Amino acid sequence: MQIGEIVKGIFNDFALLSIFCAKSKSEIKFIFAKLKTLLMKYYIIAGEASGDLLGSYLMKSIKRNDANADFRCWGGERMEAQGGDLVKHYNELAFMGFWEVLMNLRTILINIKICKVDILLYEPDVIVLIDYPGFNLRIAAFAKSHNIRVVYYVSPQIWAWKKNRVHKIKREVDTLITILPFEKDFYAKYNYEAHYVGHPLLDIIQDENSKINLQTFKNQYQLDDRPIIAMLPGSRRQELNKMIPVMVQMAELFPNFQFVMSKVKWQPYSLYQSHIKDKKITLVEGNTYALLQYAKAAVVTSGTATLETALWKIPQVVCYKGSKLSFYIAKTLVGRNIKYISLVNLILDKLVVTELIQNECNPKKIKEELDKIVNEGQFLENMKKDYEQLHHVLGYSGASERAAKLIVNHEIR
Repeated sequence: MQIGEIVKGIFNDFALLSIFCAKSKSEIKFIFAKLKTLLMKYYIIAGEASGDLLGSYLMKSIKRNDANADFRCWGGERMEAQGGDLVKHYNELAFMGFWEVLMNLRTILINIKICKVDILLYEPDVIVLIDYPGFNLRIAAFAKSHNIRVVYYVSPQIWAWKKNRVHKIKREVDTLITILPFEKDFYAKYNYEAHYVGHPLLDIIQDENSKINLQTFKNQYQLDDRPIIAMLPGSRRQELNKMIPVMVQMAELFPNFQFVMSKVKWQPYSLYQSHIKDKKITLVEGNTYALLQYAKAAVVTSGTATLETALWKIPQVVCYKGSKLSFYIAKTLVGRNIKYISLVNLILDKLVVTELIQNECNPKKIKEELDKIVNEGQFLENMKKDYEQLHHVLGYSGASERAAKLIVNHEIR
């Protein structure tokens, strides 16, 4: 039996004894009010794989600060492993692009209704929202209307587009916790206090470092001694169907390297194999950090993975390819406000890693950029120096712990 379960058992016994000894209804009400302050209920919502990862580390830190913490969540296996009672897996929630969201709008609206009912039944003390703004901002408004405390962990990227959402955040969110250094200043312009805690990936990568040695990794996946080029095509079905066919063509163009592709657990092998076919590419499931740790270079779909790759100090080419309609809408809405799409370039506000977007995301261009980083010229040296600057800008470890203290200690703006 875990310590948390023992503590909860003692808590329940104490509650029953207190109620039994009460002499009046008013005393019982007083006891319930006091007991509620002792047992905190946290409702956490993450709609993507990256949110599940950050959420799991946050939950681990919350438990260190609140031994009686009770969790109910939307997320994945990592959050569930930390003791979260999982309502829905993020693989039922993640839709990429404007057209894809529109096509799945009915499903999204049904999930929002399910979430609202579940919140009312669970009666949480606090709701913690992790990114995923289309869904989570609606839940924030709902929670606020029912006098439930709202914490937003990992700010939506409203500095890139839909800046008008800042007014909604000011109105609906009690505590905003940011993980990118420039976000605090962005919100300050709107007279709203955001709490910058640093980036939790620094903690996560430190924890994951050297969990598996190189030879064990090679033996596990039957790899030879050639240098490894990692391929991280994403996690959503839509982006996998767009990115894998382009990425796999690199295998024949670099015979002196072996190509290893990261596979997410919730997508079937058949999806990957339908694009890989007879190409010599090894699939690695659930060991992305070990893959990055031992890679010489990487081809990465834009998203959190670009920052993870940079923090592992692996040279990379960033790619993105969506539906034509989604890309057109995104370019129209975002084009004037944002210069880059990868977190590495956004944080440092300069071109550190090459971004190949839409039509430029083709085998010829990817090969050209991979050549630059595997041949170890000045381009690679500049990237490595910029990676060091990135570490410096993101600061020091302990982000998850600092965020947990803000949440557990009931800090309100």
